[in-house]
Amino acid sequence: MHPFLAAAQSMLPQVLSDIEAIVNIESPSRNASQVAKSAAQLESIIQRVVRRDSVLVDSDVGPHVLVPARGAARILLLGHHDTVHPMGTLTARPFSNDGKVLRGPGVFDMAAGIVQAIYAMAILESAGVDTSGIEMLWTSDEEVGSSTSRTLIEERAQGLGKTGAVLVLEPSADGGALKIARKGTGTFDVRITGRASHAGLEPEKGINALLELAHQVQRISTFGNAELGTTVTPTVASAGTTDNTVPAEAHVLVDARVVVPEEKTRVEKLMSSLVPVVPGASISVTGSLHRPPMHSSMSEELFALAVESQRAVAGESISGVSVGGGSDGNFTAALGIRTLDGLGAVGGGAHGETEHVVVDSIAPRIALLAEIMQRVLAQ
Repeated sequence: MHPFLAAAQSMLPQVLSDIEAIVNIESPSRNASQVAKSAAQLESIIQRVVRRDSVLVDSDVGPHVLVPARGAARILLLGHHDTVHPMGTLTARPFSNDGKVLRGPGVFDMAAGIVQAIYAMAILESAGVDTSGIEMLWTSDEEVGSSTSRTLIEERAQGLGKTGAVLVLEPSADGGALKIARKGTGTFDVRITGRASHAGLEPEKGINALLELAHQVQRISTFGNAELGTTVTPTVASAGTTDNTVPAEAHVLVDARVVVPEEKTRVEKLMSSLVPVVPGASISVTGSLHRPPMHSSMSEELFALAVESQRAVAGESISGVSVGGGSDGNFTAALGIRTLDGLGAVGGGAHGETEHVVVDSIAPRIALLAEIMQRVLAQ
């Protein structure tokens, strides 16, 4: 058995306990007080397991947890400790461990991945590997767009230099696959302003914002490009106040995702150039494709290293897939820094009631990350 795998298996009881401790502190995005409790718990685990001091970087939505490198930074372990689940979810779906799977809000996305990373560093330290070039950043707002953490993420990644590596502990893809490319993502908010009037007595005096919205939704739905992997999808809409009033206001949210960087400019230009069809109506558009694409070229070298590491640790290969969702790895890859994603938990059900982590995957995943880091540091 590979020594890193043996070490990870011996640590498993404490790993499971620490995952439970994080899950049991609900940390909904934008709930600053709860996110602060989660950050404090992470600090405690990091101090106990790897004896490293953390820096809490304050933000309006709660602190980001930064563990700086002790020397020249070579590796950034990146993830987030905020979750999509509202307060009270833990009461309805408490943490559980039946020996086969862990369940609970945020266990897959991404409490388990964070803990796995901490213990992977501990394994390297126990093996005598110099870990001074490894740093961690666990942000508090990834699930809501990373508006307060993006600058920090980019600063830490740029500190690695072009030969550094960002290893993202987001959950794996199906079956434990790594994520070697991600689409660029963004949301647009299209708001229509018309004029209200009585729908029965004098509809002609109104300017129907809902009718204008219908025209715009039809147009927006043509902005995608299937050949290039671009999707532009109206998702959430609202209009009107009562059934006998011509709607004065309407709006729609639009989800946009691109593979090709140039498509970002095209889609943003199209969204900003929407022109009213209904006489007298006006349109305002806010938003952008704020996460650039993570191109597969940025993960190629690290993925090859991961395949070698998986063979060394487990005697088997590992797959890599491109996915539609974005992560903070999009930001680092766009800077030209080598980035590999999906190194976290193996399981499924992210953001939903079936969220879970496969227990038997945890130790092998810790060992895999430790092996990858050892090889990066030796380069």
